[in-house]
Amino acid sequence: MAVLNALRRTPSALARNPVVFVPVLVLMLFQLPQFLLQTVDPLLSSLVSLVMTLVFVLAVPFFQGGMIAMADESLDGHTSLQTFIEEGKANYVSIFVAYLALMAVNLLLGMVAFFLGIFGGVLYFGSGGLDSANILILAIFGAVVLLVVLLYMLVLFFVQFYGQAIVLEGHGAVEGLKRSVSVVRHHLVSTLGYTVLCGGIGGVAGAVFGVASLLMSPRSMMALSLPEPSLLIIVGTSLLVVAGGTVFGGVFAVYSVSFYRTLTR
Repeated sequence: MAVLNALRRTPSALARNPVVFVPVLVLMLFQLPQFLLQTVDPLLSSLVSLVMTLVFVLAVPFFQGGMIAMADESLDGHTSLQTFIEEGKANYVSIFVAYLALMAVNLLLGMVAFFLGIFGGVLYFGSGGLDSANILILAIFGAVVLLVVLLYMLVLFFVQFYGQAIVLEGHGAVEGLKRSVSVVRHHLVSTLGYTVLCGGIGGVAGAVFGVASLLMSPRSMMALSLPEPSLLIIVGTSLLVVAGGTVFGGVFAVYSVSFYRTLTR
């Protein structure tokens, strides 16, 4: 019920406050050059992507804090870009610290998965393939890999509302993470439904973005024995990606805050 109640409040909040889409649009336009470069110079695109990753690590906490505050105000009435700027600055440090902590956990789990993958590959090919491999060892290895993936998903599941806890309730970084875990723990079923819904929509959006990247990449088109994309296709696809990403980002921001408020108020 919380999933649907929060969803019902989202369209009206966005209709009253289309300004919520503005920061998302700016973020999408900021990524557009990198998106277009892959059609011209994939190597340069990779270098730009590396620089952009660093920029986003520094910028995401500000963006996240500002968007959560705007979404919160939009649910009660009207909001503005001034709220985005003020709340982005006010909550930057706390969100940044929590964000770095989650990145460290993700990096650690990623390294574990990487080395497990290397070990599994050596075990598989070194034993002569599936027919000669020790089935028990492969089963244990598969179980460990599954456990690592499950652990990663559980971490994301329980701490996904740390930003809302920091901005809406004034918690610090550590307290925000703890508060998110507590909220999810007391509303497991509702949070699972919310996560499945958002994950499904996000998966579709990611697939569309992937197809768009494929259509704009000359190398990918050549590998598929298809003609290189025309300028019209590149421009049209870019505009669709920007528009789609802007809509998805704005809706998700308001919906996530609406859902969190439904659980905690």
